[in-house]
Amino acid sequence: MSLNIIVLAKQVPDTRNVGKDAMKEDGTINRAALPAIFNPEDLNALEQALKLKDMYPGTKVTVLTMGPGRAAEVIREALYRGADNGIVLSDRAFAGADTLATSYALSMACRKIGNYDLIIGGRQAIDGDTAQVGPQIAEKLGIPQVTYAEEIISVEDGKALIKRRIESGVETVKAPLPLVVTVNGSADACRPRNAKHVQKYKYAAIPSEVAADEAKKAFIAGRPYLEIGEWNTATVDADLEQCGLAGSPTKVKGIVNVVFTAKDARRVENNDEQIEDLVKELITNHTIG
Repeated sequence: MSLNIIVLAKQVPDTRNVGKDAMKEDGTINRAALPAIFNPEDLNALEQALKLKDMYPGTKVTVLTMGPGRAAEVIREALYRGADNGIVLSDRAFAGADTLATSYALSMACRKIGNYDLIIGGRQAIDGDTAQVGPQIAEKLGIPQVTYAEEIISVEDGKALIKRRIESGVETVKAPLPLVVTVNGSADACRPRNAKHVQKYKYAAIPSEVAADEAKKAFIAGRPYLEIGEWNTATVDADLEQCGLAGSPTKVKGIVNVVFTAKDARRVENNDEQIEDLVKELITNHTIG
């Protein structure tokens, strides 16, 4: 048995370095002001897909991302780790999308890819923390979903057996294919780059990256495995009214970088009595214990 798996991945701004210039006047993220990274939980999702590829020979893993041209770096990182191919959904009409518009665009791309058994993505992206895109894609495609997944144990008889982490503990569920699965950060970390894959795919690119370089275009044309798909609204037959800012009912009003600082400090002497009094106070106000 082999599977066709779509992995949803996002290139996100590194939110550990949020400054005053992190947001534009229209409420969208100023991505140029922040370094870009592979969304952490999407890497956990990629590992689940690659494990299934190891378990079921012939399985194909396609990575799908939406963003500007530089998001192709996410696809290359996935190829280095064992993915088979990738697609960048890129169009100015997609810019400024909230979760509703994002899930619409990605669901249309999934329909275009077609013949999928599993769509796997991270639980949420660190630039939004909404955990809404995966479930919304499932609803738009009209297929089941399993959230908070920690491990996709097996796929047999048209059903996936999945362990999921919830507040009260762990539960194991079975769901029919095709299926959307969102993966927690507590799932297995993604495997590192494979040296052979890095050598094979280091020149992989989307058409817009090599548009001005005829030598690179010819090089990639002779090696189809280096071609990363680049789709726009027309490719996926998207309704422009449901894309980008036009299709986004929610708007960001502000971004605040919160830094915790102590309001006061207290010094205690190095003796048993004062240390004991301090510990009792901390236990009483529930700071510890």
